[in-house]
Amino acid sequence: MKQFARFTENSQGALPGVQPPARLSFLKFLFRYPIFLLAFGPPIFRSGAGIDATKGNLDFWSFYEVAWIGAIVLRAILRLLNAKSILMPRQIRSVLKFAFSLGLLFLISTAYSPSRLVTTAYSILYFLTMICVVEFIVDVYHNPPDWMQCLFHLRFIAILLLALVLLTILFNPAIVITIIPGGGLRLGGGAVAPATVICPMIALISAYSFLFSLESKAKSSFFFLVGLAGTLATQSRGAELALFLSLAILGLGWAKASRRSAYTAIFGLVTLILFSSVTIGAVGGRNIWEAVNRGEHSRQIADASGRTEIWSFVLHYCMAHPQGMGYIAGFRILFKQYFALGMDLDPTGIGNAHNSFIDILAGAGWLALAVYLILLSKIVALGWRFAKRRTSGTAISETMPRHALRCTLLLLVSFFAGGMDTALFSVPLQECFYLQNIIIAIILGISARFIADSRVKSMASPQGISRGSASTSMGT
Repeated sequence: MKQFARFTENSQGALPGVQPPARLSFLKFLFRYPIFLLAFGPPIFRSGAGIDATKGNLDFWSFYEVAWIGAIVLRAILRLLNAKSILMPRQIRSVLKFAFSLGLLFLISTAYSPSRLVTTAYSILYFLTMICVVEFIVDVYHNPPDWMQCLFHLRFIAILLLALVLLTILFNPAIVITIIPGGGLRLGGGAVAPATVICPMIALISAYSFLFSLESKAKSSFFFLVGLAGTLATQSRGAELALFLSLAILGLGWAKASRRSAYTAIFGLVTLILFSSVTIGAVGGRNIWEAVNRGEHSRQIADASGRTEIWSFVLHYCMAHPQGMGYIAGFRILFKQYFALGMDLDPTGIGNAHNSFIDILAGAGWLALAVYLILLSKIVALGWRFAKRRTSGTAISETMPRHALRCTLLLLVSFFAGGMDTALFSVPLQECFYLQNIIIAIILGISARFIADSRVKSMASPQGISRGSASTSMGT
């Protein structure tokens, strides 16, 4: 029983029974699992111009964001307080310890932050999100949902957000679209929804369900094309590379599933190579390169559009100040002084390090970055431990959770790759931050159920029964 953390009002330590998951309508699903409401963001219909929390420049939407997460967290706290028991496997508890330790480091950085109020506020928002994650894990440990339905509903939320972005173009396109000199329009999504994240997510979930026949082929194909088109419309190399990497990993995993899949994957790869060769020969390599670089100079591509200068500043600063600058507020204030050192970019409009890992380093120093990397490694290792196991049959109760676990791990890899291009995965009040934590919650929730089920099976096996009888005899 040492494997389980237990805080309970009763004296019974029995493991929760396995109940068949219920398929819920979209609205009932959101009411049942409110953490998915965080995936909406919520949408903010304004540009970021003039909004700076470090200077106290806020508007209605700023309070609306805080009220949104506040209402969801309040419900999560009430459900935790009303729970008769809270059971959590030791492995999951270990991961959550690192998550809360990271939040503690953020809170400590308030002591040296140039804006203590802002750093404290964002640290609290981080802890509030972790409360939602804990509540979800505790809930699904007792009553597991239909895990693939979780991903399908998450995809539906992303589709709704994409539709909202496209609708915004009709009345205020400047909110969601930016113009690239010489490269055309970029569908970024703005504060309405991060198109660079939701579009690859739509494509990945649809591609996975198509390859493993988890829904109608026509439906998954259509949504995949929608996600792919949206990703290309963003004209973001980070989003495109993250999607390409994730699809390559998915294709490799699918090819290993069976010999037929392997033959199909090889045929598809050869066809792609031949098609690419014909395209290059017909269009010309120079024309293709000009279309890919979108009017940028090769120097801009080499330094990641100026991002390497930002990262260099953070690394040099943290070498001299290992504790970092102060969570969120530190970089936003201190980086604006960097223009005096001869930076090519205008730093006044740069609010983060454009890299989730570098942004963690800037916020709370090297120790926070180490804790963050260990946290992500433990999550991936725990999820992969159960995802790689083959099911002992064709039972849906085993097959579908593993499919959901593999798909969420794929999404997490995509977020890691996307995090090399943007810092929004590490900033509370951003949809990317909430989406990543929802994916982490799903991985931990599925892993917790697998741990509980394996323990129940172990206790029900002849060896488990004999050990239990021996223990009873010794006690007698």
